[in-house]
This record gives sequence, C-alpha cells and structure tokens, in this order.
Amino acid sequence: MSRAAIPTRADYGAFYPITTRWEDNDIYGHVNNVVYYAYFDTAANNYLIEEGGLVLPDAPVVGFVVNSGCEYHSPIMYPDKIEAGVRVDRLGRSSVQYGIGIFKQGETSAVAHGHFVHVFVERATNQSVPIPEQARTALERILVAPA
Repeated sequence: MSRAAIPTRADYGAFYPITTRWEDNDIYGHVNNVVYYAYFDTAANNYLIEEGGLVLPDAPVVGFVVNSGCEYHSPIMYPDKIEAGVRVDRLGRSSVQYGIGIFKQGETSAVAHGHFVHVFVERATNQSVPIPEQARTALERILVAPA
C-alpha cells in the first residue's frame, strides 16, 4: 500500500495554534495517536466558530463526527508548539470532509495529516439537515479543487 505525499502548509487554507499538554505524551515519550483526533476536532470547530457562525453551546445545528483517519509522519511531544492546517476536501449537502494537517511551529511539512467528516444535524432531532448558509460559505472558501 502506498502512502500519500506528505502535505505542506501550502495545502491548507486556515491555521490554528494548538497547545500540547503534558498528558498528551504516552509512555513512549511522544504525543499518543488518539490525541491527534482531538487536534482535528479542535481545528475544524475553531474554523466553524470563527468563520462559519457556529455559536456554542446553543447552536440549533451542529456537526457530528461520522468518520476520521490519520497518517503519522514524525513524532511530536510536549512541549512542542504545533499548528493545525484546515481545508475542505469534499462539500456535500449536509456533510463536509475536512483535510487536517498537523505541523510543528515554523516547519513546512506535516508531522501528521488526515481527514475528519462532519454531518450537520438539527440538535433537537439528531436528523441531518443542509449545512447552514454561513457555514457553507465559509467552507467553500477553503475547498480544494478536485484532483
């Protein structure tokens, strides 16, 4: 199985600093693989809050995670300074697939990258709904062209 090319900062449309924590490190002395998914969640939701009009905790429409995946290229550890790059790989009627890259501060190549899928649902019913217009407009701004 071949691995995808390691993404660079140029592949992402928005960046968010993330603070690593002592508890992120595992017994091997680096950030544990499951922590990267929390970084993905933080980056995607920061984008929705800052650019897409998501107002927590009372938003009537929210994104539920239905799929995610990650490839790891080099380890990071506390107290590394990191940033998450965010882009949109696919934009549907009620769902979005983000591409997320994790970078050490000041470095060009990702230490890890992956995807994160939100399905937008009405909070009261847990039923999927179209992506709200303000969020859709924001997501379109970081949508990458299909290959």
